Amino acid sequence: MRDFIQRLPKAELHVHLVGSASLDTVLELARRHPAKAVPTELEQLRAFYEFTDFAHFIDVYVKVNQLVVTGTDVTALVVGLARDLAANQVRYAEVTVTPVPHLVTGIEPDELAEALTKGRRRALRQHGVALAWVFDIAGSLGFDAGVATAEWALRFRPEGTIGFGLGGREAGVPRELYRVPFDMAREGGLHLVPHAGETTGPETIWSALKHLRAERIGHGTSAVRDPGLLAHLAGEGIPVEVCPTSNLRTRAVAAIAEHPFPRLLDAGVPVTLATDDPGMFHTDLNREYLLVHEHFGLSRGDLADLARAGVRAAFCGEDRKATLLAEIDATERGQ
Repeated sequence: MRDFIQRLPKAELHVHLVGSASLDTVLELARRHPAKAVPTELEQLRAFYEFTDFAHFIDVYVKVNQLVVTGTDVTALVVGLARDLAANQVRYAEVTVTPVPHLVTGIEPDELAEALTKGRRRALRQHGVALAWVFDIAGSLGFDAGVATAEWALRFRPEGTIGFGLGGREAGVPRELYRVPFDMAREGGLHLVPHAGETTGPETIWSALKHLRAERIGHGTSAVRDPGLLAHLAGEGIPVEVCPTSNLRTRAVAAIAEHPFPRLLDAGVPVTLATDDPGMFHTDLNREYLLVHEHFGLSRGDLADLARAGVRAAFCGEDRKATLLAEIDATERGQ
């Protein structure tokens, strides 16, 4: 099964650029910017990434984000992510980037766009991975940051821009607060993919659907607590981006046996499998596929269907989808 998973072509739809950085990449950035509050030694960094709860994870994420202070740092993150994705047979990925914190640290708006475009081109040339961008709001930063995110994304629109999101803390950050920037993004032609229902209840998912017109839901695990919501997601074909290891590491889910993943599948909800912040959570997409095989009994055919679901939920062109689906079919047949 490990060999099959390794060979299986995949799309990844929920991975954050900063959170994707490997320990080596973060150490490089920490040593490049030693005045920041991130350890510069490997074992200390490993301990730094032991999260007590979701709020602690967000605090650590913010500190690592503060290491990214130049366009060169951004490009290094993009190329490093592409290398790691290629090792997992990921052919296409929609990568979440939170622009406002990078702009606050001093990266110029056009410099950030150019760095992402440069990294994207190198990712395809060097690693064969096509990247697209989802620009998200760090929810706890407030309404003005939401509008600034939409304005930057629509004005500078780096190559590969396809989506608009909302991440970070959910508790105390109502989804409807960000209706205006989401309307701006939709009118600008971007797809809408907010996080919802990771650390809060199904009412947050309903709000994302109603107020933000979500086309996919990031995480969405609490949907299993509302049969009506499950039926709505299944009936409308609205995918949820499920990140099992992330949920365990942030303590959003107490144990793998309690994870809602199989209940979402059983309800007919389109489920895509993703890593969220693989560098911080010591995982990769192959490990996520192996996890659901080992703990929930998914067969080769089930895993191939998961890979197909990821492709079908993606916002790439139909030609790319057709090519990826054909590669998944051939891999399942053993060709």
